[in-house]
Amino acid sequence: MSTPEHILILDFGSQVTQLIARRIRECGVYAEIVPPTISTASVLGASPRGIILSGGPASVYDPDAPYPSFTIEELAVHGIPVLGICYGLQLIAHQRGGRVAPAQRREYGRAELSIVAADPLFDGVPSPTVVWMSHGDAIAELPPDYETIASTDNAPYAAIRHRSLPIRGVQFHPEVHHTEFGGRILENFARRICNCTGQWTPQHFIASKIEDIRRQVGDRGVICALSGGVDSTVTAVLIHRAIGEQLHCIHVDTGLMRLHESETIARLFREHFDIPITVVDASRTFLDRLRGVTDPEQKRKIIGHTFIEVFEREAQRFPDVAFLAQGTLYPDVIESQSVKGPSATIKSHHNVGGLPEVMQLELVEPFRELFKDEVRAVGRALGVPDWFIERHPFPGPGLAIRIIGEVTPQRLDILRHADAIYIEELQRSGLYSAIWQAFAVLVPVQTVGVMGDSRTYEHVCVLRAVTSTDGMTADWFPMPHDVLGRIANRITSEVRGINRVCYDITSKPPATIEWE
Repeated sequence: MSTPEHILILDFGSQVTQLIARRIRECGVYAEIVPPTISTASVLGASPRGIILSGGPASVYDPDAPYPSFTIEELAVHGIPVLGICYGLQLIAHQRGGRVAPAQRREYGRAELSIVAADPLFDGVPSPTVVWMSHGDAIAELPPDYETIASTDNAPYAAIRHRSLPIRGVQFHPEVHHTEFGGRILENFARRICNCTGQWTPQHFIASKIEDIRRQVGDRGVICALSGGVDSTVTAVLIHRAIGEQLHCIHVDTGLMRLHESETIARLFREHFDIPITVVDASRTFLDRLRGVTDPEQKRKIIGHTFIEVFEREAQRFPDVAFLAQGTLYPDVIESQSVKGPSATIKSHHNVGGLPEVMQLELVEPFRELFKDEVRAVGRALGVPDWFIERHPFPGPGLAIRIIGEVTPQRLDILRHADAIYIEELQRSGLYSAIWQAFAVLVPVQTVGVMGDSRTYEHVCVLRAVTSTDGMTADWFPMPHDVLGRIANRITSEVRGINRVCYDITSKPPATIEWE
């Protein structure tokens, strides 16, 4: 993507590297993640305004630790400011003769940071201030020509700088929301130290991405996989803006959709967007292949492979089609595989880890490096109505990963109606927009109940509601008791097959948002 000013982020494998990019983008500055193996010539050729070195799980003194192909000072002498975060800080020290060793006390969680020397990085940041630490190693000795600018009780070199070159490093993580002034620190780096002016906006993203799509696609056709969620919908609208009638939107009714989902999507595209859409009923195929399957990873892979199979079959109806468009977001990618650094796989997503190794169609994924809130901003700029933009995320595998255990038509009907009641009551109570994601889960547990003086032995339904800004971390939503009571009463009264309702109060981490 062409941009007049940007910051490169070298990814050393942190699970939250993309959060750094997100925080920088919030300042109106485009940030691009690159592998640590990028060459000096490539970095200088990209003409970045600054470089950020991410955190990572390795120790810099390990023989197989990831290293860049250049020294940090090579960049700084060319006038490119550098900021190292956690592993990045330790890498700076290690390269220049400092000593990094296992910390006497590993530090995970909040710490109180004291600023000991004035620096533009901390402009507007009070001292002391709360920061988030997550490290097992620490600098034991500073390298020559470096000095401390901030410390904590457990980390005397919590922030350092070079005495003459534009190099800084911090032991804590300014990118996570637990660091109270983390956004300000990263904004200071981007705007005050790197002298970025803040030109990157949703409108700029749209213009650049339209160019990218046209360049990639040429005069060939694109099939867009419409799940009915915000991501795939905004993807379709953006691609249609780029290539018009070369786009063929297809919505597959997997039989795993929410109540009336497919009908709503078809009407939205035909009547509001004036974009042609083909609805394919493949519910029997999906349910047949999921019969007897209980393992969540197997479910996701079956669904992912079946999606591709259906789309490749449908593509044959359009002889010009060579591409498959998907609304893949970065949280899908980082949880599915190690993308650019040695980060750990959490789970496969149907449109990432669930894809077969050999496909007939090439992927078009314009939002692969964006978070949900960024996609929503792009959607608004494209004219997608707010009532749709504010919809909660819905996973590509649909209700299959909200039914723990085997997916059957009967269990789908039970969950579909329970979930519809839940969302309806949240909207009625005015809480829907305060929640990042809410949904019902059907667990493979039956309990004894009493209904109409008769004994019942029916399913347990679990309600889940979380708040988040990016989907990478999440807190459970403190649902008012009267609202929970109304929801539970309606579900047990109106949904045959459920006699008990529970509420999930687990955050992410340690849990994920979805149950599977």
